[in-house]
Amino acid sequence: MTSAFKKIVFALGGVIALAPSMAQQRSSSVLSNNILQRYVTKFNTADTQDVQNYVPNIRAYDWMAANVPLFECPDSIIENIYYYRWWTFRKHLKQTDEGFIFTEFITPVKHAGKYNSVSSALGHQIYEGRWLRDTQYIQQYIRFWLQKDKHFKAPRLYGFSGWTEDAVYGLFKVQKDTAFIRSLFTDMEEDYHRWEQDRQLPSGLFWQYDVKDAMEESISGGRKVKNKRPSINSYMYGNARAMEQMANILQQPAKAAEYRQKAIVLRKLIQDSLWDGNASFFKTGMEKGGLSDAREAIGFIPWYFNLPDDEKRYGKAWEQITDTTGFKAPWGLTTAERRHPAFRTHGTGHSCEWDGAIWPFASTQTLKGFSNLLKNYKQYPKNLNAEIFYDAFHTYAWSHQKNGQPYIGEYQDEKTGYWLKGDNPRSSFYNHSGFVDLVINDLVGIKPSSENKLVISPLIPEGRWDWFCLDKVSYHGKLVTVLWDKTGTHYNKGRGFRIYADGQEIWYSKKLKPASVVLK
Repeated sequence: MTSAFKKIVFALGGVIALAPSMAQQRSSSVLSNNILQRYVTKFNTADTQDVQNYVPNIRAYDWMAANVPLFECPDSIIENIYYYRWWTFRKHLKQTDEGFIFTEFITPVKHAGKYNSVSSALGHQIYEGRWLRDTQYIQQYIRFWLQKDKHFKAPRLYGFSGWTEDAVYGLFKVQKDTAFIRSLFTDMEEDYHRWEQDRQLPSGLFWQYDVKDAMEESISGGRKVKNKRPSINSYMYGNARAMEQMANILQQPAKAAEYRQKAIVLRKLIQDSLWDGNASFFKTGMEKGGLSDAREAIGFIPWYFNLPDDEKRYGKAWEQITDTTGFKAPWGLTTAERRHPAFRTHGTGHSCEWDGAIWPFASTQTLKGFSNLLKNYKQYPKNLNAEIFYDAFHTYAWSHQKNGQPYIGEYQDEKTGYWLKGDNPRSSFYNHSGFVDLVINDLVGIKPSSENKLVISPLIPEGRWDWFCLDKVSYHGKLVTVLWDKTGTHYNKGRGFRIYADGQEIWYSKKLKPASVVLK
């Protein structure tokens, strides 16, 4: 728990919640919890609650009020799904003998480990959970995988590729908890070296079966094919960069230099070996030689970690997200280019096909990569801008539906929006992707930093919203509020863009534009 919070224990039918002090909530709050109450009541009313974990529906409001940032905006679809995704995330919180964990499937699945744990979406789950005000949940979950899973009879962490170290560093940049990363550093080193031992080729690149990338039945891959995939190689680059940064924080310069060199080498290998200049895309390197002939969404993952050099030839890859023969489809961004002859040819809903259907897991990665492109790069097609990002993100929010009700499942038909697992209970409330982090980190644009500063760089197109507010965001031990009011009449705090920390205004601008503030 950070110093900004006072522990208040609510004994609510076995649920224990930690909340900010009442004085702090009053001083920092702009939005009323009434907005949260309205959404929770709506979602609870529509839910049969067949499965109940640590926080049952009857306690959902109390837990969410104590833990999640409030958000209000003119886009009712994005706002609705923002609260829906927090509400479903809460459903997956499970208290175990090994501490708190978040499940992926709401019902038991055969390939899960102890307590129905699955590691494939661990990176997404940490990125989502880093915004919870009570830090115990996500910290215990990370310890579960890095420190406890390896002692189980059947460990599962290495069942899937992942960007665990990158996500832990992402958590650090929000919480600024040095003791936590110090306590995990040896375990994270062990994790990184395990992947080097098991999956690194003599060339230095990493290989993976598509099924162990959680992307089975792909056009380029196979369950027994040792391909050099952009996914696992980008993950390992991101993990190396994160280890470098965390080693610097822990004042271990030799370790920082070691991981910096690993990242430098891997970056060059990925750009030299997995880039198809003719197709202008990062592709899978085939075990039998050469590159796949298919553009797949994993080719966007390098930008999730800001890996590619800022060169025009690389930026050209993003033309494919606005091309309807590329990745753009009525219900969102596909996992393979639609023009490819093998698009959607591997079946329908039987074995989790990644041959083109829309997977929220991949949509999250692509949108994060797109956000990074727009904010951290200069050399990309000029028709790509915040408007394109917003429209893609709005479509992603809109796709969260089934029979007219909010829903998140495994994967969708790109033309009809039909969830391809149908009514299979395992698909309901599927915790295999991100959404709230995209709102906070990318759309509103809170860019966490390991330094003592707050950077906000919105991707809300100019003139699209006249007002919005993101409130009660736990950041570096403070509660932060980000508020935009074009006319000054919506929140009655005056016109313009304002940022507050613990109720005190620390930034003001007439326009909605990037901000950087040193925190005191």
